[in-house]
Order: sequence, then C-alpha cells, then structure tokens
Amino acid sequence: MVFLGYMSDCFCCLRGLVSCVFLVRSTCNVNDNTQHFTQTKLHSQHSSLSSPFFFCFLALHYLYPPPSTFPAPPPPSPSMANLYQLLVISLITISNFAPTLQNHFATTPPLPVLPLPSYSQLKWQQREIIFFHHFGVNTFTNSEWGNGTESPKIFNPKGLNTAQWIDVAVQTGVSLSILTAKHHDGFCLWPSKYTDHSVNGSPWEHGNGDVVKEFTESAKARGVDIGLYLSPWDRHDRRYGDILAYNEYYLAQLQELLNKYGSVNEIWFDGAKGSNAPNMSYLFSDWFQMVAELQGTINIFSDAGPGVRWVGNEKGFAGTTCWSTINRTSLSIGNESTVNYLNTGDPRGTDWLPAECDVSIRPGWFWHKSESPKKLSDLLEIYYNSVGRNCVLLLNVPPNTTGLISANDIQRLKEFKSAINKIFSNNLAESCSIKASSIRGGKNSGFGPEAVLDNDHLWTYWAPKDNGNKDHWIEFTATNEQLRFNVVRIQEAIGLGQRIKKHEIYVDGKRIAKGTTVGYKKLHRLENGVVKGRSVRIRVIGSRGIPLISSIGLHFDPFWHPIGR
Repeated sequence: MVFLGYMSDCFCCLRGLVSCVFLVRSTCNVNDNTQHFTQTKLHSQHSSLSSPFFFCFLALHYLYPPPSTFPAPPPPSPSMANLYQLLVISLITISNFAPTLQNHFATTPPLPVLPLPSYSQLKWQQREIIFFHHFGVNTFTNSEWGNGTESPKIFNPKGLNTAQWIDVAVQTGVSLSILTAKHHDGFCLWPSKYTDHSVNGSPWEHGNGDVVKEFTESAKARGVDIGLYLSPWDRHDRRYGDILAYNEYYLAQLQELLNKYGSVNEIWFDGAKGSNAPNMSYLFSDWFQMVAELQGTINIFSDAGPGVRWVGNEKGFAGTTCWSTINRTSLSIGNESTVNYLNTGDPRGTDWLPAECDVSIRPGWFWHKSESPKKLSDLLEIYYNSVGRNCVLLLNVPPNTTGLISANDIQRLKEFKSAINKIFSNNLAESCSIKASSIRGGKNSGFGPEAVLDNDHLWTYWAPKDNGNKDHWIEFTATNEQLRFNVVRIQEAIGLGQRIKKHEIYVDGKRIAKGTTVGYKKLHRLENGVVKGRSVRIRVIGSRGIPLISSIGLHFDPFWHPIGR
C-alpha cells in the first residue's frame, strides 16, 4: 500500500509537470502577431502568467486538489518532499526559458497593399530597357507609314543578320527585343499562309526567307527573350473593314506567330490608324484570350493592357507621378482622351498595369539614311524620365536596308550603356552609417535599414513599425569625408504593392528634393546639380500602408550639367 501511495504521488507530480510543459509549449507556439497580442493584452491583465509562481501554483493544484473535490492526501513522505522540490525547480527553469522560446520565430512581413504585379510583370519591370526593331517595306521606301500598295519585291535586305541585332542588345544589357512582324502596310516578315503580301513574294532568299524565324532563333541562341508586334490596322488586306472576316484573318495570323516561333514574352497591340481608314471594330477581348491560351507567361501591351500599358506619348517620358495601378475599366484602345490618365496611373486603381515608354533612338521609327541617332544627353534624359519614373524604356533601334543595325546607332548605344554603368556602379550610401525612424520587429528582425544596401531590390527591404506614425525616415551619415552626389535613387518592394505617395530628401537638414510616387525605381537627378553634405535623410510623408524601401543609392552623374550651374 505504501508503494502504491508513493506511485500515486509520483504520477500526480508527473502529471503536473507535463501539464505545465504543455502550457509553456502552447504559450510559446504562436506567431509574432499573436505573441504581440499576448504580451500587450493578456500579460497586462494577468502578469502572473509569466511568473514561475504560477507554474508552482498549477502543480500544487494537481498535487493537492481543493478539499471540496477530493479528500485531503496524507502528509508527504521525506522522499516525496524531495520530489516536490525537484518539481518546483524544474518549473522555475521552464518558466525562465519561456520568453526565449516565445521569441525564436521570425517577424512576419506586413500584409500586401493590393493590387499586386504578376510574375511576368515583375520580370518585365526588372528589365528596365528593352528594344524595338521597326523593319519592313518602309525601310526601303523611306517612309514611316506605308500605304499597303508596296510591292513585296522591294524588300531585299541582302546582308540581313538578326544575330547582329541580338549582339547589340546583349552589349547594351537588353534582355528582350520586339520585332514588327507586320506594320500598318500589311507586309508580313514571315511566310503567312493567309496572304501573299509577305516575304514569300520578295527576292530576299528567293522568296524562301523568314525574318521572324531568324530573329527568334538568334535571340534564343543568346538567351534574349522576344516580343512581336502585329499591327491591327492593315492598309493592304481587302478584308479590313469587314468585322467578321478581318478579325478571323487577324486571329489566324496571331495563331501562326504564337504557335510557330516558341516562347513569346510580349505581344504588342495598338490603336493607331489613319483618319481616312475604314471603320473597323477589333475584337480585342477575343484576341487577348487567344494570346493567353497560346502563351501563358506573355505580357500583353496595349493602351488598356492587360499586362502592360502605353505611357500616353512617344517621347519616352512618364509623368512625375506615375502609379503602376490604374482602372482598366476607364481605358480603351485608341482613345486619345485617356493619355494623361495613362501617363500618371491611379493610386486608387484596382489593376496592376505598369507603363511602358516607347521612343526611337532616331527621329523616325524606321531607318532613314538622312537621320542620325539622338545625342547621349537626350538618351540619358529619356532614361531618367522613364526608368527613373517607375517605367520600362522601350527603345526602338531600326535595322537599315542592308538588314543590320547601323554603326552610328551601335556607337551611341555603347556610349549610353557606358554612361549608365558609370553613374550607377558606385553607391556612396554603402560607405555610410545608417539608421531609421523605427524597425518592424526590432533590430534583428530582418527589416532593418541595412536591407536597402543589398543586391535584392524586390524581396529584402526596410520596413518601419506599423504604429500609426505617418512620418517615416531613413538616414545615411558619412563616416569619413563629405558626400558629393547629384542623383538619389529610391526603390520600393513592389512585390507587396506600390505604396509611397509623397517623399522628401534632406541633406544636413536642408531639403534638396521632393517627389510623389517611387514604385520600382525613382531617380532624382538634382535640379541644382551637385550637393555636398554629411547626412542624407529620406522622409516618407505619405504612403498606402507602411512604406517598404528595398534599395537606396547616392550617385554621381558626370554627364549632368544643369543650365547656369
């Protein structure tokens, strides 16, 4: 009987210990938000929950239930007294470990701010610069818009080398090139079985050539993605104006292009047509669904998306405010009344539809012997006003009548690429000490300001506390000599939504720049030129949710010389 009593006491003691262990585990096994709630709500009301005395009390409750429930047990034996002491010591040890266990989980990221980009839109945004190649019968007639009556026999690029086009793209750091498979004149750069107005009727390659095939194969060999432009307006085909017949024709050619030439990453649609063109309704909804069916990861470009939107002009300039969000229901292809809306986007937009800035390296879209490429300063200004305003720059580089990119265009592109590298290869912020107004989850949470200096510009970022404060800042301080720069780069973690609505930049307490949206990349090329100072503070004073800044740079642009400075 004594042995049975002893075993009963041991069982009760063990039951109390196990129960306490389970209590500790259940208390600790919570995420950061629950932990925060527990500490701020329950702990403030029942501070004894975190005390070792609570665990001792619980154990005694199991060992000695209230008399109203069970008969009082006999006094503990000396051996049991030692066991009780061991139990209390164990409980105190467990309780001391509890705070450590509670904090071993990582701080969770904040909730996203909708809408969000798709995977293909994120990949597109990171390209920053892509190429357009306008090439066709217009190249040989010295015109921009062909009238559709051109003979295919004039198309004869005797030295055509699409591999050279792709080499130029690679040397410029471009990872996507788009070809005009058919322009408004209706001439097809591939042997379409639905028309004879194509390379089939040309002397090039004795009528057996295929520019689209050579272009796509050259790109694939160098790891460059491709896009295609198929003009909706067709000035040659007699079916144009017949809604049913022409839409069937267009869809048939669309299927040819998207089935025969492998992966296509962007398809270009526009609403351009002359004032005297026949009345024609395009079945864009049918076209878009067909594209999505044939190419699952493609971005569809048009005035109304659904993957990428037109910026509203052909200068290559986005608005000083430029949201990637917009309401597609307010857009229609070819509607000139929406160009300002396209240029700025909409902070209340329900669709993620970033802007693409199209512009040519030359005055015209097709190659003309009398034209020359834009000056380097002009290309840099376009870069700052497109890529530097949360857009992708679509730069047209037209092949000449030989079928090659002209030497002077190549030279200008080399200068352009070299200038960008020179400006942005050195980030002065990397040599500074850094601090922030607050950090989500505390110092070692992974959301500290040091995240803005790594190489991940999407998924690592500084996040301040979500405590209702509307004034968030991050500050860099020179550790040695003064900072000297004239460009400030700010990037948001757009994978969780575009957030920043208003921001300011201060050097040694003096405001030197202000702006609205940031998005994937905002470049402030300082209006007054070079500034010098020891501290640089970037304040976010307006944001949809807390701001998430993924990268910051302080750069020197030796090509920037403001007038009068």
